Amino acid sequence: MPNRPPSSPELHHALRLFCLGCFFDISRELDGGASIEVDIVEHRGGGPSGLFEYDEKIGAFIATRADRLLAREDAVRALAALKLEPATGLVAQGHLERYESEDDALRRGILLPLLADVGEDCQRFDWSDAAFERAYRELETRLFGNAHHYRAIAPLVGLTARDAFELGCGTRVRHANPGELDAAAEAGVIPLDFGREYDRQLVLEIEIYTHDSTPPDAPAMVARAVSTLRLTIPGALAAGPGIVEYLDGHLYGLRKVGDITSRLPTGEPTRLDQFRGRIAGEVFRRLSGPADDPELLEALDRWELALFHQGPLRAEGLREALVQLLGGDDGAWAAAMRASALVGETPDERAQLLEGLVSLVEGNGPGAQGEEVLRRALVAAVRADSRGELMATLDNTLLGVPAAAAATDRRALPIRELLLAT
Repeated sequence: MPNRPPSSPELHHALRLFCLGCFFDISRELDGGASIEVDIVEHRGGGPSGLFEYDEKIGAFIATRADRLLAREDAVRALAALKLEPATGLVAQGHLERYESEDDALRRGILLPLLADVGEDCQRFDWSDAAFERAYRELETRLFGNAHHYRAIAPLVGLTARDAFELGCGTRVRHANPGELDAAAEAGVIPLDFGREYDRQLVLEIEIYTHDSTPPDAPAMVARAVSTLRLTIPGALAAGPGIVEYLDGHLYGLRKVGDITSRLPTGEPTRLDQFRGRIAGEVFRRLSGPADDPELLEALDRWELALFHQGPLRAEGLREALVQLLGGDDGAWAAAMRASALVGETPDERAQLLEGLVSLVEGNGPGAQGEEVLRRALVAAVRADSRGELMATLDNTLLGVPAAAAATDRRALPIRELLLAT
Protein backbone atom coordinates (compact mmCIF):
# COMPACT_ATOMS: atom_id res chain seq x y z
CA MET A 1 0.00 0.00 0.00
CA PRO A 2 1.58 3.33 -1.00
CA ASN A 3 2.26 5.77 1.79
CA ARG A 4 -0.12 8.69 1.98
CA PRO A 5 0.41 11.91 3.91
CA PRO A 6 -1.25 12.04 7.34
CA SER A 7 -4.59 13.81 7.62
CA SER A 8 -3.16 15.90 10.46
CA PRO A 9 0.63 16.39 10.19
CA GLU A 10 0.70 18.18 13.56
CA LEU A 11 -1.00 15.25 15.32
CA HIS A 12 1.25 12.75 13.53
CA HIS A 13 4.37 14.64 14.64
CA ALA A 14 3.20 14.98 18.28
CA LEU A 15 2.25 11.31 18.61
CA ARG A 16 5.50 10.18 17.00
CA LEU A 17 7.53 12.22 19.49
CA PHE A 18 5.43 10.77 22.33
CA CYS A 19 6.08 7.18 21.24
CA LEU A 20 9.81 7.88 20.63
CA GLY A 21 10.18 9.42 24.08
CA CYS A 22 8.42 6.53 25.79
CA PHE A 23 10.56 4.00 23.88
CA PHE A 24 13.71 5.80 25.09
CA ASP A 25 12.38 5.84 28.66
CA ILE A 26 11.44 2.13 28.62
CA SER A 27 14.67 1.07 26.89
CA ARG A 28 16.72 2.63 29.66
CA GLU A 29 14.65 0.73 32.21
CA LEU A 30 15.15 -2.55 30.35
CA ASP A 31 18.89 -1.91 30.11
CA GLY A 32 18.84 -1.44 33.88
CA GLY A 33 17.52 -4.95 34.42
CA ALA A 34 13.71 -4.63 34.11
CA SER A 35 11.94 -7.55 32.46
CA ILE A 36 8.75 -7.99 30.49
CA GLU A 37 6.44 -10.84 31.52
CA VAL A 38 5.68 -13.41 28.86
CA ASP A 39 2.98 -15.94 28.11
CA ILE A 40 3.90 -19.28 26.59
CA VAL A 41 1.60 -19.88 23.65
CA GLU A 42 1.30 -23.28 21.96
CA HIS A 43 0.49 -23.48 18.25
CA ARG A 44 -0.46 -27.05 17.40
CA GLY A 45 0.47 -28.39 14.01
CA GLY A 46 0.01 -31.76 12.40
CA GLY A 47 2.41 -33.63 14.71
CA PRO A 48 1.90 -34.96 18.24
CA SER A 49 3.63 -31.95 19.80
CA GLY A 50 2.96 -28.31 19.18
CA LEU A 51 5.18 -25.33 18.52
CA PHE A 52 5.69 -23.04 21.52
CA GLU A 53 6.47 -19.35 21.37
CA TYR A 54 6.88 -16.58 23.90
CA ASP A 55 4.31 -13.77 23.81
CA GLU A 56 5.52 -10.67 25.63
CA LYS A 57 2.81 -8.87 27.64
CA ILE A 58 3.61 -5.42 26.23
CA GLY A 59 0.25 -3.89 27.12
CA ALA A 60 0.48 -4.93 30.76
CA PHE A 61 4.10 -3.71 30.96
CA ILE A 62 3.08 -0.27 29.68
CA ALA A 63 -0.04 -0.13 31.90
CA THR A 64 2.02 -0.53 35.08
CA ARG A 65 4.15 2.48 34.03
CA ALA A 66 1.27 4.56 32.67
CA ASP A 67 1.40 7.34 35.26
CA ARG A 68 5.11 7.94 34.68
CA LEU A 69 4.87 7.83 30.89
CA LEU A 70 1.84 10.10 30.75
CA ALA A 71 3.59 12.69 32.91
CA ARG A 72 6.35 13.18 30.33
CA GLU A 73 6.50 16.50 28.48
CA ASP A 74 6.02 14.79 25.12
CA ALA A 75 2.84 13.19 26.50
CA VAL A 76 1.53 16.62 27.53
CA ARG A 77 2.17 17.95 24.01
CA ALA A 78 0.54 14.86 22.45
CA LEU A 79 -2.56 15.37 24.60
CA ALA A 80 -2.76 19.02 23.51
CA ALA A 81 -2.55 17.96 19.85
CA LEU A 82 -5.33 15.41 20.36
CA LYS A 83 -7.61 18.01 21.94
CA LEU A 84 -7.22 20.26 18.89
CA GLU A 85 -8.82 17.57 16.69
CA PRO A 86 -12.65 17.54 16.87
CA ALA A 87 -12.68 13.92 15.65
CA THR A 88 -11.14 12.71 18.90
CA GLY A 89 -14.20 13.83 20.88
CA LEU A 90 -16.36 10.88 19.84
CA VAL A 91 -13.67 8.37 20.80
CA ALA A 92 -13.02 10.08 24.13
CA GLN A 93 -16.72 10.17 25.04
CA GLY A 94 -16.85 6.38 24.88
CA HIS A 95 -14.30 6.07 27.67
CA LEU A 96 -15.83 8.57 30.11
CA GLU A 97 -17.66 5.79 31.98
CA ARG A 98 -14.26 4.43 33.11
CA TYR A 99 -12.16 7.57 33.49
CA GLU A 100 -12.47 10.76 35.49
CA SER A 101 -12.23 13.32 32.70
CA GLU A 102 -12.00 13.72 28.95
CA ASP A 103 -8.26 14.37 29.26
CA ASP A 104 -7.80 11.11 31.11
CA ALA A 105 -9.94 9.32 28.51
CA LEU A 106 -7.76 10.68 25.71
CA ARG A 107 -4.57 9.66 27.50
CA ARG A 108 -5.69 6.14 28.37
CA GLY A 109 -8.06 5.56 25.47
CA ILE A 110 -5.78 6.77 22.65
CA LEU A 111 -2.19 7.50 23.76
CA LEU A 112 -1.51 4.31 25.72
CA PRO A 113 -3.18 1.95 23.20
CA LEU A 114 -1.17 3.58 20.39
CA LEU A 115 2.04 3.10 22.34
CA ALA A 116 1.14 -0.54 23.03
CA ASP A 117 0.37 -1.18 19.35
CA VAL A 118 3.76 0.19 18.32
CA GLY A 119 5.53 -1.73 21.09
CA GLU A 120 3.93 -5.04 20.16
CA ASP A 121 5.16 -4.59 16.58
CA CYS A 122 8.76 -4.10 17.71
CA GLN A 123 11.31 -6.34 19.41
CA ARG A 124 11.97 -5.31 23.01
CA PHE A 125 11.14 -1.68 22.22
CA ASP A 126 13.67 -1.42 19.40
CA TRP A 127 12.17 1.52 17.52
CA SER A 128 10.74 0.96 14.03
CA ASP A 129 9.35 3.77 11.86
CA ALA A 130 7.31 1.22 9.93
CA ALA A 131 5.68 -0.08 13.13
CA PHE A 132 4.70 3.43 14.18
CA GLU A 133 3.29 4.26 10.74
CA ARG A 134 1.14 1.12 10.76
CA ALA A 135 -0.23 1.86 14.23
CA TYR A 136 -0.78 5.54 13.46
CA ARG A 137 -2.56 4.78 10.17
CA GLU A 138 -4.98 2.49 12.01
CA LEU A 139 -5.65 5.22 14.58
CA GLU A 140 -6.10 7.83 11.86
CA THR A 141 -8.60 5.64 10.04
CA ARG A 142 -10.52 5.34 13.27
CA LEU A 143 -10.48 9.09 13.87
CA PHE A 144 -10.76 10.56 10.38
CA GLY A 145 -12.66 7.92 8.43
CA ASN A 146 -15.53 8.98 6.22
CA ALA A 147 -17.99 8.13 9.01
CA HIS A 148 -18.02 6.26 12.28
CA HIS A 149 -20.13 3.12 12.42
CA TYR A 150 -22.10 3.36 15.67
CA ARG A 151 -24.32 0.66 17.16
CA ALA A 152 -26.28 0.61 20.41
CA ILE A 153 -27.97 -2.59 21.61
CA ALA A 154 -30.49 -2.84 24.46
CA PRO A 155 -32.24 -6.03 25.63
CA LEU A 156 -36.03 -6.12 25.31
CA VAL A 157 -38.37 -7.68 27.85
CA GLY A 158 -42.02 -8.60 27.39
CA LEU A 159 -41.96 -8.81 23.59
CA THR A 160 -41.83 -11.74 21.17
CA ALA A 161 -41.45 -11.78 17.39
CA ARG A 162 -40.69 -14.32 14.72
CA ASP A 163 -38.89 -11.93 12.37
CA ALA A 164 -36.80 -8.79 12.64
CA PHE A 165 -38.62 -5.47 12.19
CA GLU A 166 -37.22 -2.19 10.92
CA LEU A 167 -38.69 0.76 12.80
CA GLY A 168 -36.76 3.26 10.71
CA CYS A 169 -33.98 5.79 11.36
CA GLY A 170 -31.51 2.91 11.78
CA THR A 171 -33.56 1.32 14.57
CA ARG A 172 -34.78 -2.27 14.52
CA VAL A 173 -36.11 -5.09 16.70
CA ARG A 174 -34.33 -8.41 16.19
CA HIS A 175 -33.22 -11.57 17.97
CA ALA A 176 -30.14 -11.26 20.18
CA ASN A 177 -26.76 -12.53 18.94
CA PRO A 178 -24.37 -14.44 21.23
CA GLY A 179 -21.90 -12.27 23.10
CA GLU A 180 -23.15 -8.83 22.06
CA LEU A 181 -24.58 -8.08 25.53
CA ASP A 182 -21.72 -9.59 27.54
CA ALA A 183 -20.61 -6.15 28.74
CA ALA A 184 -24.09 -5.51 30.18
CA ALA A 185 -24.12 -8.93 31.84
CA GLU A 186 -20.72 -8.34 33.43
CA ALA A 187 -21.89 -4.96 34.76
CA GLY A 188 -25.12 -6.46 36.13
CA VAL A 189 -27.41 -4.31 33.96
CA ILE A 190 -29.15 -7.04 32.00
CA PRO A 191 -32.66 -8.36 32.73
CA LEU A 192 -33.00 -11.50 34.83
CA ASP A 193 -33.19 -14.68 32.71
CA PHE A 194 -32.53 -12.76 29.51
CA GLY A 195 -31.93 -15.24 26.70
CA ARG A 196 -33.74 -18.03 28.53
CA GLU A 197 -37.35 -16.92 28.87
CA TYR A 198 -39.50 -16.86 25.71
CA ASP A 199 -40.24 -13.13 26.04
CA ARG A 200 -36.60 -12.20 26.70
CA GLN A 201 -34.94 -13.10 23.40
CA LEU A 202 -35.08 -9.81 21.49
CA VAL A 203 -32.95 -6.69 21.40
CA LEU A 204 -33.49 -3.15 20.21
CA GLU A 205 -30.63 -2.11 17.94
CA ILE A 206 -29.70 1.37 16.75
CA GLU A 207 -27.21 1.48 13.87
CA ILE A 208 -26.06 4.73 12.30
CA TYR A 209 -23.07 6.24 10.54
CA THR A 210 -22.06 9.54 12.08
CA HIS A 211 -19.55 12.32 11.45
CA ASP A 212 -20.32 13.99 14.76
CA SER A 213 -17.69 14.43 17.46
CA THR A 214 -20.11 13.39 20.21
CA PRO A 215 -21.91 10.05 20.53
CA PRO A 216 -25.62 9.79 19.71
CA ASP A 217 -28.08 10.05 22.61
CA ALA A 218 -28.73 6.32 22.72
CA PRO A 219 -30.85 6.37 25.94
CA ALA A 220 -33.23 8.92 24.38
CA MET A 221 -33.46 6.94 21.14
CA VAL A 222 -34.18 3.70 23.00
CA ALA A 223 -36.80 5.47 25.14
CA ARG A 224 -38.55 6.78 22.03
CA ALA A 225 -38.58 3.31 20.46
CA VAL A 226 -39.98 1.70 23.63
CA SER A 227 -42.69 4.37 23.89
CA THR A 228 -43.61 3.66 20.28
CA LEU A 229 -43.85 -0.08 20.87
CA ARG A 230 -45.95 0.38 24.01
CA LEU A 231 -48.29 2.65 22.09
CA THR A 232 -48.75 0.53 18.98
CA ILE A 233 -48.66 -3.04 20.35
CA PRO A 234 -50.34 -2.88 23.76
CA GLY A 235 -48.64 -5.00 26.38
CA ALA A 236 -46.08 -4.89 29.15
CA LEU A 237 -42.65 -4.37 27.63
CA ALA A 238 -39.42 -2.59 28.56
CA ALA A 239 -35.80 -2.19 27.43
CA GLY A 240 -32.49 -2.12 29.24
CA PRO A 241 -31.49 -1.26 31.87
CA GLY A 242 -28.13 -1.31 30.08
CA ILE A 243 -27.25 -0.22 26.54
CA VAL A 244 -24.06 -1.70 25.03
CA GLU A 245 -22.43 0.62 22.48
CA TYR A 246 -20.03 -0.28 19.68
CA LEU A 247 -17.96 2.12 17.58
CA ASP A 248 -16.35 0.94 14.36
CA GLY A 249 -16.77 -2.67 15.43
CA HIS A 250 -15.18 -2.23 18.88
CA LEU A 251 -16.82 -2.11 22.29
CA TYR A 252 -17.35 1.59 22.95
CA GLY A 253 -19.26 2.06 26.18
CA LEU A 254 -22.08 1.04 28.45
CA ARG A 255 -24.93 3.38 29.36
CA LYS A 256 -28.20 3.05 31.22
CA VAL A 257 -31.68 3.95 30.07
CA GLY A 258 -34.19 5.92 32.12
CA ASP A 259 -36.37 4.34 34.77
CA ILE A 260 -39.59 4.61 32.74
CA THR A 261 -37.97 2.83 29.80
CA SER A 262 -36.54 -0.05 31.85
CA ARG A 263 -39.57 -0.65 34.11
CA LEU A 264 -42.22 -3.15 33.14
CA PRO A 265 -45.77 -1.76 33.20
CA THR A 266 -48.53 -3.95 34.54
CA GLY A 267 -49.86 -6.41 32.00
CA GLU A 268 -48.82 -9.40 29.92
CA PRO A 269 -46.09 -9.88 27.29
CA THR A 270 -47.11 -9.03 23.75
CA ARG A 271 -46.19 -10.06 20.21
CA LEU A 272 -44.88 -7.95 17.35
CA ASP A 273 -46.37 -9.06 14.02
CA GLN A 274 -46.15 -7.70 10.49
CA PHE A 275 -49.25 -5.50 10.74
CA ARG A 276 -48.34 -3.90 14.06
CA GLY A 277 -44.73 -3.66 12.94
CA ARG A 278 -45.69 -1.46 9.99
CA ILE A 279 -47.75 0.85 12.21
CA ALA A 280 -44.96 0.97 14.80
CA GLY A 281 -42.49 1.96 12.09
CA GLU A 282 -44.71 4.79 10.88
CA VAL A 283 -45.31 6.09 14.42
CA PHE A 284 -41.60 5.86 15.28
CA ARG A 285 -40.57 7.82 12.20
CA ARG A 286 -43.15 10.48 13.00
CA LEU A 287 -41.93 10.79 16.58
CA SER A 288 -38.32 10.94 15.40
CA GLY A 289 -39.04 14.05 13.31
CA PRO A 290 -39.12 17.66 14.48
CA ALA A 291 -41.01 18.17 17.76
CA ASP A 292 -43.54 20.68 16.39
CA ASP A 293 -46.54 19.67 18.54
CA PRO A 294 -45.68 19.97 22.25
CA GLU A 295 -49.25 19.22 23.35
CA LEU A 296 -49.18 15.88 21.54
CA LEU A 297 -45.85 14.99 23.14
CA GLU A 298 -47.22 15.97 26.54
CA ALA A 299 -50.25 13.73 25.99
CA LEU A 300 -47.96 10.82 25.10
CA ASP A 301 -45.85 11.37 28.22
CA ARG A 302 -48.90 11.49 30.50
CA TRP A 303 -50.33 8.36 28.89
CA GLU A 304 -47.08 6.40 29.32
CA LEU A 305 -46.62 7.49 32.94
CA ALA A 306 -50.17 6.37 33.72
CA LEU A 307 -49.27 2.82 32.67
CA PHE A 308 -47.24 2.44 35.86
CA HIS A 309 -50.10 3.39 38.22
CA GLN A 310 -53.34 1.82 39.31
CA GLY A 311 -56.68 3.15 40.49
CA PRO A 312 -57.26 6.92 40.82
CA LEU A 313 -53.69 7.87 39.84
CA ARG A 314 -53.95 5.87 36.63
CA ALA A 315 -57.37 7.32 35.80
CA GLU A 316 -56.19 10.88 36.44
CA GLY A 317 -53.13 10.43 34.21
CA LEU A 318 -55.21 9.00 31.37
CA ARG A 319 -57.83 11.75 31.68
CA GLU A 320 -55.12 14.43 31.51
CA ALA A 321 -53.64 12.72 28.44
CA LEU A 322 -57.06 12.67 26.76
CA VAL A 323 -57.67 16.38 27.44
CA GLN A 324 -54.17 17.30 26.29
CA LEU A 325 -54.65 15.30 23.10
CA LEU A 326 -58.13 16.35 21.92
CA GLY A 327 -59.53 18.83 24.42
CA GLY A 328 -58.09 22.00 22.96
CA ASP A 329 -59.87 24.96 24.58
CA ASP A 330 -63.02 22.91 25.13
CA GLY A 331 -62.13 20.56 27.97
CA ALA A 332 -62.61 16.91 28.84
CA TRP A 333 -66.11 16.38 27.43
CA ALA A 334 -65.12 17.68 24.03
CA ALA A 335 -62.03 15.47 24.11
CA ALA A 336 -64.17 12.41 24.90
CA MET A 337 -66.58 13.13 22.05
CA ARG A 338 -63.78 13.73 19.57
CA ALA A 339 -62.01 10.52 20.62
CA SER A 340 -65.18 8.46 20.17
CA ALA A 341 -65.68 10.00 16.72
CA LEU A 342 -62.05 9.32 15.83
CA VAL A 343 -62.02 5.64 16.81
CA GLY A 344 -65.64 4.61 16.19
CA GLU A 345 -66.81 3.97 12.64
CA THR A 346 -70.59 4.06 13.14
CA PRO A 347 -72.89 6.16 15.37
CA ASP A 348 -73.73 3.09 17.50
CA GLU A 349 -70.06 2.22 17.95
CA ARG A 350 -69.20 5.82 18.83
CA ALA A 351 -71.96 5.92 21.44
CA GLN A 352 -70.64 2.72 23.00
CA LEU A 353 -67.06 4.00 23.06
CA LEU A 354 -68.20 7.29 24.55
CA GLU A 355 -69.56 5.43 27.60
CA GLY A 356 -66.06 4.23 28.49
CA LEU A 357 -64.60 7.67 27.97
CA VAL A 358 -67.32 9.28 30.10
CA SER A 359 -66.38 6.97 32.98
CA LEU A 360 -62.80 8.14 32.56
CA VAL A 361 -63.78 11.81 32.41
CA GLU A 362 -66.08 11.60 35.45
CA GLY A 363 -63.42 9.89 37.56
CA ASN A 364 -65.10 6.49 37.81
CA GLY A 365 -61.86 4.70 36.97
CA PRO A 366 -59.87 4.16 33.78
CA GLY A 367 -61.78 1.16 32.41
CA ALA A 368 -60.34 -1.15 29.77
CA GLN A 369 -62.53 0.26 27.00
CA GLY A 370 -61.66 3.88 27.75
CA GLU A 371 -57.94 3.06 27.89
CA GLU A 372 -58.05 1.31 24.52
CA VAL A 373 -59.92 4.20 22.88
CA LEU A 374 -57.34 6.66 24.20
CA ARG A 375 -54.44 4.51 22.97
CA ARG A 376 -55.90 4.22 19.49
CA ALA A 377 -56.67 7.95 19.43
CA LEU A 378 -53.04 8.70 20.30
CA VAL A 379 -51.83 6.47 17.46
CA ALA A 380 -54.20 8.19 15.03
CA ALA A 381 -53.10 11.65 16.17
CA VAL A 382 -49.42 10.80 15.72
CA ARG A 383 -50.07 9.47 12.22
CA ALA A 384 -52.13 12.52 11.22
CA ASP A 385 -50.48 15.32 9.26
CA SER A 386 -51.96 17.97 11.58
CA ARG A 387 -53.63 17.44 14.94
CA GLY A 388 -55.44 20.77 14.57
CA GLU A 389 -56.95 19.76 11.23
CA LEU A 390 -57.80 16.37 12.68
CA MET A 391 -59.76 18.00 15.52
CA ALA A 392 -61.62 20.26 13.05
CA THR A 393 -62.56 17.22 10.96
CA LEU A 394 -63.84 15.41 14.06
CA ASP A 395 -65.97 18.43 15.01
CA ASN A 396 -67.54 18.45 11.56
CA THR A 397 -68.18 14.73 11.85
CA LEU A 398 -69.99 15.23 15.16
CA LEU A 399 -72.04 18.06 13.64
CA GLY A 400 -72.97 15.96 10.63
CA VAL A 401 -71.24 18.29 8.17
CA PRO A 402 -70.53 16.38 4.92
CA ALA A 403 -66.87 16.00 4.07
CA ALA A 404 -67.23 17.96 0.84
CA ALA A 405 -68.97 20.84 2.59
CA ALA A 406 -66.42 20.87 5.38
CA ALA A 407 -63.64 21.16 2.83
CA THR A 408 -65.14 24.31 1.31
CA ASP A 409 -66.87 25.87 4.32
CA ARG A 410 -64.42 26.72 7.11
CA ARG A 411 -67.20 28.36 9.17
CA ALA A 412 -68.51 25.07 10.58
CA LEU A 413 -69.57 25.41 14.20
CA PRO A 414 -66.89 24.45 16.75
CA ILE A 415 -67.60 21.54 19.06
CA ARG A 416 -68.12 23.85 22.05
CA GLU A 417 -71.29 25.28 20.47
CA LEU A 418 -72.66 21.78 19.98
CA LEU A 419 -72.03 21.04 23.64
CA LEU A 420 -73.71 24.25 24.74
CA ALA A 421 -76.75 23.42 22.64
CA THR A 422 -77.23 19.95 24.15
